[in-house]
Amino acid sequence: MTNTSIKPWLVVLFLTGSTCAAVAQNPADSQDWVEEAVGDAPTFSQAGLLSIEMPPYVSLKVGVDPATITVGKDGVVRYVVVMTNATGSMNAAFEGIRCATGEVKTYARQVTVGQWSKVTAAQWKSVTDNLPSRHAYAISRQGACDARSAPDRLTIVNALKNGRQTP
Repeated sequence: MTNTSIKPWLVVLFLTGSTCAAVAQNPADSQDWVEEAVGDAPTFSQAGLLSIEMPPYVSLKVGVDPATITVGKDGVVRYVVVMTNATGSMNAAFEGIRCATGEVKTYARQVTVGQWSKVTAAQWKSVTDNLPSRHAYAISRQGACDARSAPDRLTIVNALKNGRQTP
């Protein structure tokens, strides 16, 4: 074999290797993402809730129980959020925020103390679409997400305690 006959093969190998390396360097497509199995809603306590700063037009007090915050291997931050109105009536929701896509899913709701009601056919929605309170958006900006990724549990708890805002 001469040098000239090897060169085209080297070019092909180089280009093939470059293409494979470029594909390997890209993060997994969102189509490849799989949500891990989610169990029942965790028990929570109203004592020690981390207060979530809400816009002035929201009359509800919103807090997250730090003991319920988890970060799954799927990158979803799950937590129980508690909403209390001016008369003291309380509602809670077991939710997950997928920071990578800016989406939230409600797995269960509690309107009667101690009684969780699973949300059938729960769907991912933009964190800016959960109106009227937009609490998931506030939770994501105040510590549940660091840009498009989920920090570890302790970082989230500390950020929520300190009222950190992210862009």
